[in-house]
Amino acid sequence: MISNHKIQTTLDEIREISHIELALYTEKGKQVAATFEPEGDMETAVASFAVSMAESQMLAGCHFFKVIVEGEVEYILLTKSGTEDAYMIGRLAVCQIRNMVAAHMEQFDRNNFMQNILLGNMLVVDMYNKAQKLHIEQSERVVFVIDVERKKDSTIMEMVKNLFVTKAKDFVTEVDEQSIILVKDTRDMKEEDNLENLAEMIVDNLHAEAMVRVRVGYGNRVRNLQDIAKSYQEAKMALEVGRIFYADKEIISYSKLGIGRLIYQLPMSLCEMFIQEVFGGGIPDIFNEETLTTIQKFFENNLNISETARQLYVHRNTLVYRLERLEKIIGLDIRKFDDAMTFKIAMMVLDHMHYQGHTKA
Repeated sequence: MISNHKIQTTLDEIREISHIELALYTEKGKQVAATFEPEGDMETAVASFAVSMAESQMLAGCHFFKVIVEGEVEYILLTKSGTEDAYMIGRLAVCQIRNMVAAHMEQFDRNNFMQNILLGNMLVVDMYNKAQKLHIEQSERVVFVIDVERKKDSTIMEMVKNLFVTKAKDFVTEVDEQSIILVKDTRDMKEEDNLENLAEMIVDNLHAEAMVRVRVGYGNRVRNLQDIAKSYQEAKMALEVGRIFYADKEIISYSKLGIGRLIYQLPMSLCEMFIQEVFGGGIPDIFNEETLTTIQKFFENNLNISETARQLYVHRNTLVYRLERLEKIIGLDIRKFDDAMTFKIAMMVLDHMHYQGHTKA
C-alpha cells in the first residue's frame, strides 16, 4: 500500500495550489490523510457512501468521491465545499490519487515478479505472459548481489534505489535480510570493466553515505528472463567463494573466480585425500605470522628471492634460510614452481575445509 506520508504530501500540495481543503479515508471510514478536520461522524458517513452505487455525492457540507482502482474502491476523498471549485478540484484530486495508487501497484507487481524470477518460482510460459503485461522486455542483464556487513535497513535499501532511480529498466529488490539485489540492464555496458566500475560505485557510495561496508558479487550476462535466476546464483557463489579465498576483495565477479571456484566445488572427501597426499600424516604447524608473511610476499613477487628479501627488509641469506626451514617442515620447496603451486592449492583447500567446518589442526 502507498505510504500515508506520500498521500499527505500530495493533499498538502493540492491544498496549497487550490485553497480547497481535502481529506482521504479508507472504504471502512478510517482517515488516511487530511488538510482539515471534518465535523461529525465521518466514519459512518464514509463507510455508507463506499457501499452505495454513487461515485460522488454531497453530504455534511463536503463533496464525497470514490477513488476506484482496477474496479475496486480504494479510497474515499472528501473536499470541503466552501467554494464553487470544490467539486472540480475533488475530481482532479481523485485522478491524481488514482494514478499514484496504480503506479505503486504496478511497481509492486514488477518487484514481486522479479523476486519470483530470481527464486525460480515461475514457469517459463507464465513468466513471459506476465512480463508482457508489466511491459518488461527481453534484454541483456546482469545480477549484482550487495552483501551488507551488518543487517541491512530501509535506509540502505533506499540509497541503492536512488542510485538507479532514473533507470526504469533496472530492478532493485531483496529476497533475504542480508542482501540487496540489483538486476541491471547492461545493453549499454559492453565492456566487462563497466560492470566492475558499477560495483565500485555501489561500494563507494554506501561506504561514504551510510558508513557501512558492503561486498558486491555479480554473475555473467544473460539475455533471457528465465536465465536471470542463473546470474543470481552465480553472483551468490561469487560472494561465497570470495569469503573463503579472497576475503580482502570487496568486488567479486563470477567470471574471475579462477581456481577458487574449482576448489569450492570439491567434495570434502577429495579435499581430505589431497591434503593427506601433500602433507602426509598431519597438517604442519606453520601458521605463525612470520612464516605466513614470508610465504605471501614470496608468492606476490613471483618466487623472486631478491625482491622478496628487499620488501621484507631481511638479508637474502636470511630469506633462503626461512624457505629451507619451511621445506623441512612441509616437504615442499616453494622456490620451485611445481612445489609452490602444490602448496598454494593445498592452502586454499585447507581454507575451504576450515570454512565448511573442518579444522586445520
